Amino acid sequence: MSARARVFALHGGLLALLLAGHFLLPAYHHGNLARIMVLATYAMGYNIVFGYTGLLSLGHALFFAAGMYGMGLSVQHLGYSAGPALLIGVLSAAVVAAGSGVLALRTRGVAFMIVTLMFAQAGYLTVLYFGEWTRGDEGFVIARGARVLWGIDLSDEGNRYLAALALFAAAMIACLALVRAPFGRTLVAIRENEARTRMLGYDTFRTKLAAVTISGAISGAAGAAYGLLFGYAGASFAGVEYSILPLLWVLLGGAGTVLGPFVGSLFMFYLIDLSSGFTTAYMLIAGVALVLLTLFAPQGILGEVRRRIWEWLP
Repeated sequence: MSARARVFALHGGLLALLLAGHFLLPAYHHGNLARIMVLATYAMGYNIVFGYTGLLSLGHALFFAAGMYGMGLSVQHLGYSAGPALLIGVLSAAVVAAGSGVLALRTRGVAFMIVTLMFAQAGYLTVLYFGEWTRGDEGFVIARGARVLWGIDLSDEGNRYLAALALFAAAMIACLALVRAPFGRTLVAIRENEARTRMLGYDTFRTKLAAVTISGAISGAAGAAYGLLFGYAGASFAGVEYSILPLLWVLLGGAGTVLGPFVGSLFMFYLIDLSSGFTTAYMLIAGVALVLLTLFAPQGILGEVRRRIWEWLP
């Protein structure tokens, strides 16, 4: 079997397995997996910037929240239906990503990390400042009647799972196509040696800006979908925690791999879920697991699989 056929078999097999889970999983895990797929989509967006382009951002919660609030405020205050509101959420995140990227990409290394963190904090404080509309830390519930897309009630558990799967599948296919295209190869070249890539005639600034914008749009789509599927938008999703989480998920699963964000999200979610069942120090267990993975699998779970077994893994 060729490498191309293996790639399609692996990713198609995962989607088939997730679809089967809709019919086979008990209610608890069914709901968990729907949430994981949306969060994994967010991590996929982050992976484009961090895993493939080599830019360490600590401000992606800004894009996740921009998508969530772009969608939520459109429904709550403008009376838009789910379809247009979802589109507004994605566009809002893409515009915010492009605007912040133009400024942040003028810096490098640690400075880039700090600037993106500052942008995210500014977004969080903006949500709090305009609490009259955003309801600040309290957030607001999106009415069940507004969570209907093309006649499908997304508040229904079955429909919610299938919608999360559709979002995850679309993001996975888009990322797979992107990283295998010349544009994706250019991102990897920038990650490995930006000076040499620039010397070969590539406009690295524009390429990185495109990567940040695409990453922001995918992250925003995840934020908008999260608010729509689970019926809530709150300032906590704009906080530092939601900038750190996608970094952890990508590191755990394997930076620079298409399925790494999903594996990392799934692993971390259930590690915390299971350990919290028998101890209140569940974050200590998560921390120990992170340290062990960093020491013995520095490239992440799928990164190590690619290094040791499947060299064709994208």
